[in-house]
Amino acid sequence: MPPETIRALVDAYFTQLQAMNPQAWAENFTEDALIYDPVGNPPSKPRENAEEFFSLLTLAFKQLQLSQDHVFINSNQAAVKWTMRAEGKSGKRGTAEGISVFVMRDNKIQQVSSYWDDKAMMAQIRG
Repeated sequence: MPPETIRALVDAYFTQLQAMNPQAWAENFTEDALIYDPVGNPPSKPRENAEEFFSLLTLAFKQLQLSQDHVFINSNQAAVKWTMRAEGKSGKRGTAEGISVFVMRDNKIQQVSSYWDDKAMMAQIRG
C-alpha cells in the first residue's frame, strides 16, 4: 500500500476521532477491523460499535485535541506516537501520550493497537 494512502488513513482516523464523528471515523475501517484501545482491554469492532464508543467519549469529554507527534510507515503498517489533550465534562483538563500501531488492508484500517494509560487520563479529568 502506498505510504500516502496509509498516511491519509491515519490522518482521517485522528481527525474524525478529535471531531467526535462516529460515521466518518468508522468508514476508515475494514468490515472485520478490531481496535485494542488500550491494549489489554477487550477488542472493539469499530464498524459495529462506533456510535457506542463515541457516546462514551461525549459523556466524559467536552473536547479532545490529538496531535500526531511522530508517524512511522512501513509496508502496510504505521506506528504513531501521539499526544491527547482533553477537557472533561467536569471542566478539568488532562493530557496523555501514547503509541498506536495501525495495520492496513484493502486501503482501509484492519487493526489498531494503542498503548497508553486511559485510567490516568480519566483520573485527571475527573479530579
